Amino acid sequence: MSFQRVTLDEQPFQLPKPGPNWGRGGVWPAQWICVPNAAAPIVAAYRLEFSLDKPENFRIHLSGDERYDLFLNGERVGRGPERGDIEHWSFETYDLELPTGTHIFVARVWSLGEVAAFAQFSVHHGFLFCPEREDLQFQLATGIAPWTGKILSGYGWLSPLYAWGTGHNVRIDGREFSWNHESGAGEGWGEVETLWPGARSGSQVEITAYQRLAPASLPPMMDEIRRGFRVRHVSNAKAPTTEIPIRAADNLTEEIAGWQELLGGRKSIQIPAHTSRRVLVDLENYFCARPEVALSGGRDSLVRVHWAEGLFEDLETWTKGNRSEIEGKFFTTHYSKKDGVGDQFIADGSQNRGFEPLWWQAGRYLEIYVETAGNPLTIESFALRETRYPLESAAQFSCSDARLKALEPMMIRALQMCAHETYMDCPYFEQLMYVGDTRLEVLVTYALTKDEALPRKALRLFDWSRLNSGLTQSRYPSRARQIIPPFSLWWVAMCHDYALWRGDPDFTRSLLPGVRAVCDYFASLIRPDGLLDAPDGWNFTDWVVTTDTPQQDYGGDPNWKNGVPPTGETQPSGILGWQAAWVFQMAGDLESWFGEPEISGLQARRAKSLADALHTHFWNEERGLFADDLGHEHWSEHAQCLSILSGLLDSKRSERVTTGLFENPDLARTTIYFAHYFLETCRAVGRMDKFWEKLDLWFGLVENDLKTTIEMPEPTRSDCHAWGAHPLFHIYATLAGIRPTAPGFAQVEIKPQLGQMRHLDATMPHPRGAIRVVATGDKEEIFLPEGVELL
Repeated sequence: MSFQRVTLDEQPFQLPKPGPNWGRGGVWPAQWICVPNAAAPIVAAYRLEFSLDKPENFRIHLSGDERYDLFLNGERVGRGPERGDIEHWSFETYDLELPTGTHIFVARVWSLGEVAAFAQFSVHHGFLFCPEREDLQFQLATGIAPWTGKILSGYGWLSPLYAWGTGHNVRIDGREFSWNHESGAGEGWGEVETLWPGARSGSQVEITAYQRLAPASLPPMMDEIRRGFRVRHVSNAKAPTTEIPIRAADNLTEEIAGWQELLGGRKSIQIPAHTSRRVLVDLENYFCARPEVALSGGRDSLVRVHWAEGLFEDLETWTKGNRSEIEGKFFTTHYSKKDGVGDQFIADGSQNRGFEPLWWQAGRYLEIYVETAGNPLTIESFALRETRYPLESAAQFSCSDARLKALEPMMIRALQMCAHETYMDCPYFEQLMYVGDTRLEVLVTYALTKDEALPRKALRLFDWSRLNSGLTQSRYPSRARQIIPPFSLWWVAMCHDYALWRGDPDFTRSLLPGVRAVCDYFASLIRPDGLLDAPDGWNFTDWVVTTDTPQQDYGGDPNWKNGVPPTGETQPSGILGWQAAWVFQMAGDLESWFGEPEISGLQARRAKSLADALHTHFWNEERGLFADDLGHEHWSEHAQCLSILSGLLDSKRSERVTTGLFENPDLARTTIYFAHYFLETCRAVGRMDKFWEKLDLWFGLVENDLKTTIEMPEPTRSDCHAWGAHPLFHIYATLAGIRPTAPGFAQVEIKPQLGQMRHLDATMPHPRGAIRVVATGDKEEIFLPEGVELL
């Protein structure tokens, strides 16, 4: 028996030829099924037993609403479906090789409805399964073959009050659980209901509510067991533990070795009856994973596995300090002092019962809390099953600055932890893909890998999120709609990035109608005086520090509320205006590259006209700066950077803005996210001294022993935000100076700017091979793939 996931370029069930069945175009020869009374939240299993009278090789397609695990003869085949939206509901495809005999398919399908993650859409709980071979459809397809199902008991739901947007966690009660359902065992299997036929995205079927199917576009997520880790503390603290600090005086040091043996997979551990244990585990890196726990005996015992990115110094603020220090700190949350992020398991007293939650968690620290009842509990094994997008760096560099090299693993790990079935802003909190974050994550992906599957999916999803206004949603997929108009502009920039760094012309052209829609929306906001009016929505730009926060020494402005520039929600903004002008320029590039010179000219005229108005209303001759607001009361690095990057300043004014940007101490400063555009500006004007000064934000992360990059200057909410990994892009694209100058990376510019470094040797993946730059002082060696032109 063997099975393998495959990725399709085309739909398996094509549209029929014109004729009497035209309205059935794209319909699958299978129907969605569900158990009776399938109300979310629900976990159900679907079973089919079948026999083969000879060995068979065949292909299957399947999906679930919302998620499924597929088992064949008790062995897991795969998980899915890959996250999408209702109009593009993913299905997975597997090639199977089965011997003669009886076999059993079982699918565990769960739907959480309103308590699911914000990123999870749903139509109706259900399961769909269809072999591609017509001769097997009567025997195997849902809605035709004799599939049975049952609701799986024993699941309960826990609200993760701290990890907003990630969906409810799970409580599995082994006393009520449907054990061994994965192999088709147990009682309660019964008839299922049919819903509607499977149908492809873009099909002609006239059904009011269904999932429109599209092939999964990504490879399978990583699914690997991890063991080991470091036990830092064991105590007999009694739940709730959130307000009990970790104290060396409470540490049962004589028990640490036993717990360490358990985590290493070498021995089991037994906890006596009527006993509680609190075990703090340092994973010594950041992980996204599911715990897998095997329990024996100890009926009614509780095993709770909570996750944290770091321990807090107090119960009132975000302050975490050095992430490796635990003494006197709290394993708690900022939003709730009585609950945590994680899952719970209740033992039923049987032997070697395996527990695993439905979804993964994230962080660096685990708190394993055990509370036994009237019988001793044996924990037979404890492991983590790591999951993420299979992204590995193919780039490499060495340099004369050890601080920069020390940042590399932290930034790579942050990107990996924020890359799953979509990119994510952060894995611990929202698990949502935002445009602003994703643009930077994709640029890092381009610098480190040849991958384009995940970037393409991100571009498509945001395009599919588009509203009638022309704007994309700020984050997608997401049931909770949010509009950040500046992020729609960054989506256009993402399209521009893709064209240069990867550049499939057909794919890029398919994005141009969306690019035009965004630009047309912003053009519709132009007032008679030529300025861009404030768009409706959350005009987020950056988490600029305000002077009423603990980060007040970082150059803040109290008028930046919720990341919005002063007056940015009610009046024209110099910052948003320059961003729009720059993006109009990018849109013009795209049209020019792909054969639409008239539209290119239109976008160029929009950019120049807006820039002229910005010069008139926001330029302050005395200060040599562009103001953030019409009253010339607020000033920022952001406005100066965007004006320079737009390319719409003459040389004299650009020089003045550059001087003002770097010499004015009272500007609102770019923080972790928007510092990307500050570093881009440093490159553009050749001020690498300021580039290196800005990197001090990152060098401090190493001192605090962070394993990933953070969301904002300390004290930060999130310890893992991959928008903070963008200096990794700049190592290759700015320090080594490798930049594409023509679509598809067909032409490259290489202009190293080492700044204070003496030496850099960098190799970047290229679609045709690899580019290597060796720079020492003013000497350079350049190695290019065949067919790539050096500008």
